[in-house]
Amino acid sequence: MPPKSNRFIVPLLLFAALAVVALNAFFAFRAVEVLVSSESWVQHTWQVIYQVELIMSSAKDAETGNRGFLITEDASYLAPYLSALKELPGELDTFGKLTADNPSQGKRLTEMRAVLNQRLTLLAQGIVQRQSGDRDSVQALVLSGTGKVEMDHLRDIADSMESEERRLLVIRTAQTANSSRRARFTLGIASALDFMLIVLMFRYFASERAQRMASEAAAVALAKSREEVERNAAEVTLLNQTLEERVRLRTAELETTNRELEAFSYSVSHDLRAPLRTIDGFSLALEEDYAELIDATGRDYVRRVRNGVQRMGQLIDALLQLSRITRAEIVRSEVDLSAMAKVIVGNLKEENPERNIDFEVEDGLRGEADPKLLQVALENLLGNAVKFSAKVPHATIVFGWDAAKSAWFVKDNGAGFDMFYADKLFNAFNRLHGDKDFKGSGIGLATVARVIRRHHGSIWAEGVVDHGATFWFTLG
Repeated sequence: MPPKSNRFIVPLLLFAALAVVALNAFFAFRAVEVLVSSESWVQHTWQVIYQVELIMSSAKDAETGNRGFLITEDASYLAPYLSALKELPGELDTFGKLTADNPSQGKRLTEMRAVLNQRLTLLAQGIVQRQSGDRDSVQALVLSGTGKVEMDHLRDIADSMESEERRLLVIRTAQTANSSRRARFTLGIASALDFMLIVLMFRYFASERAQRMASEAAAVALAKSREEVERNAAEVTLLNQTLEERVRLRTAELETTNRELEAFSYSVSHDLRAPLRTIDGFSLALEEDYAELIDATGRDYVRRVRNGVQRMGQLIDALLQLSRITRAEIVRSEVDLSAMAKVIVGNLKEENPERNIDFEVEDGLRGEADPKLLQVALENLLGNAVKFSAKVPHATIVFGWDAAKSAWFVKDNGAGFDMFYADKLFNAFNRLHGDKDFKGSGIGLATVARVIRRHHGSIWAEGVVDHGATFWFTLG
């Protein structure tokens, strides 16, 4: 699609070109018209001069023919005279029409007519007298000099007429020369303007053609690029489909493997309970019924057996809980975390009546989560805080919300930990403290991490050895 401005530029240029050509043609035509008019007036002046000479020639013919007849009385000499009599009125009328625009020539024409009439009348009297045989009268008429005076008068009038026309001829010739120069100048300017206009139009259309060719080349390149992009997009789509299919297959395989592994773990853990209960039961019977039959070493062995069995039972319970959390379906709802924490804190106080612990639970904490799983997570976090603050005379445990980090936290002033091992806190069976110092299965924080991840949240911890620890978590 051409630029919007070009749609108006081309019509404007064409209109301007037409206007310039029309003006050039008008001024050129006007200059030629003036030149033709000037030349016509020059020709007209020459025609008037010729007409004056023609009148004088006829008058001379009449005079010459009349004189020959008077001298010879030969009638053949009257032919020029008679011819002049016929032609002079028409010649005078023609002169009058040619000089109708000049009042001074009109006055001279009137005077010429009068002198000619007078002269022709005198010539006619001479002819009559010669034909009647009155030679004396004819001689007197010739010798009177009247004819010479009249002809001189007539010549003076003709000379004034010709002088007037020659004066006009000089003026009109000069005007014709000016008109000729002006016409040449006008035609030159018009031709130059037309040439410049043609050059500008040629350059403009050449530029337009170059732009159009560039646009066509760009369009071809764009079409090729688009085809390449579409081809690449199709390849990417095909690769994505292949990748998605592979991911789907791998996910299905992984889910199958996880289900099999969880089922195996659950089975193993569940099946281990029966022999453990047997060992625990018989060791308890041995301790109670045969305590007097065995010595102190034997009773210590029995006690160690029972401790090991109970320890194994706790591990199995923790593994089963972790397995149930993994398999449990997430059902989110609005949870009052403050109320849930206070219930857990109450249970912890009952379980540890001898401990001097200050619990602080922030009110009004709410969130979207699965209540059962979140209960397990809070129990482990608060329970850990109680456990790892056991060696502190006055423990302080806080549960609250940090607006700056947008995360809940459980903070204690207990044993803390080395941040170098922070990444191992949430792995199963990874313990940063010895079992003798703090009892536990080593699965509690792994269970918490599993709950948080199932909510698409995050969990991390900060701590300093012997200065407490803070566990942060979000719920996604």
